[in-house]
Amino acid sequence: MRPDLRDLATRYAAAWSSQDPDRLAAFYADSGILAVNAGAPSVGRPAIRATVQGFMAAFPDMVVRMDSVVDRGDRVEFHWTWTGTNTGPGGTGRAVRITGYEEWTLRPDGLIRESRGHYDEAEYHRQVDPLRGERAD
Repeated sequence: MRPDLRDLATRYAAAWSSQDPDRLAAFYADSGILAVNAGAPSVGRPAIRATVQGFMAAFPDMVVRMDSVVDRGDRVEFHWTWTGTNTGPGGTGRAVRITGYEEWTLRPDGLIRESRGHYDEAEYHRQVDPLRGERAD
């Protein structure tokens, strides 16, 4: 594994936990892409910042912990555990704990060209809004 990947992943997790969307967006190339599951991708730092701000506003106590980072040569897998309480505007007040991973394509300068995030959305909905989670099944 490239020696800088563990440091990158640790700093990235801390940025997600920081409540500072600019800090997280700075990990991406100017024209970087952040896509989560089958959702529309956020393209460019301003769009990534807006997406990140949405998560941070909904979960003001959000903590992302790096579980592992795997160097696949042409891509990197960043595995994480995310915890937080949905106390933001319109929140349910319920705590969530989910795991997932992102597949990164990095530029030579270490910025993220593209991140494809994956997590179990049905499990997320079961935790954050049990009634919606039941309807999603």
